[in-house]
Amino acid sequence: MFAERLKAALEAAGYEARPSVLEREFNLRYWGKPITFQAVRRWLRGDSIPSQDKLQVLARWLLVDPHHLRYGASTAYTVSEPSPSWDVSSTNEERQLLSLYRELPAAQRKVVREIIETFAKVHPPGNGRND
Repeated sequence: MFAERLKAALEAAGYEARPSVLEREFNLRYWGKPITFQAVRRWLRGDSIPSQDKLQVLARWLLVDPHHLRYGASTAYTVSEPSPSWDVSSTNEERQLLSLYRELPAAQRKVVREIIETFAKVHPPGNGRND
């Protein structure tokens, strides 16, 4: 069942549930030894479950609860990180855009995300401009 939850989380985040995609995107976010194509293929087939540190990276990246990703059940007791500052100080316009983004089909969310990532590479955060 882990494999099905992982595939669903990938698709909900706008990614194809393919080993090559998972390998590339995971390794961009994981600071440890890179995982192999074979390892992610085993995750997607349900032959193995990632270690806890890798599961945490997957959960943060895909915006899912790590406990749910691993076990599929909700828990009454959760540990959470403090809300990021952007969440607290978001404008109404930003909240509307995020709401619209979440309603898009997975393929369109992926395109929007890629556009934003391209702009972010050209204009990295912290350049002192807020326009």
